[in-house]
Amino acid sequence: MQLLGLKHLTKLKKKNTGNAKLASAIDALVGDFRKATWKNKDEVQKDRKDADCVHSEGYFFFNIHIHRTLVLIEYTPVEETREADESLQGIVNIHWAGSHDEYERTFKNSRTVIDKWLRNKGLID
Repeated sequence: MQLLGLKHLTKLKKKNTGNAKLASAIDALVGDFRKATWKNKDEVQKDRKDADCVHSEGYFFFNIHIHRTLVLIEYTPVEETREADESLQGIVNIHWAGSHDEYERTFKNSRTVIDKWLRNKGLID
């Protein structure tokens, strides 16, 4: 799996220096992303029980670690990426990472606000 946007997770780890459990949870999530060969959204949710599909165009929040750290990704399935490059096994693009409090401030726990945020960032039409 190709990973984009790892800077968001690096920044989150740096911001929480000393939180070994969070660093471990982030590393485990990245490891899962790297080895994944998901073919569709259902496989993402089957493989990662903490995955919540928040938009029909392949956007998920992952709820990791006991402090409810959330990671927003855009997932492009294997079939769609193989059209461009036979060696790709899908793409995970990390767009946001933060604590649950930061999530609530940014996204108001609302799919409508998530949709608006994605549109404002130019991620969806």
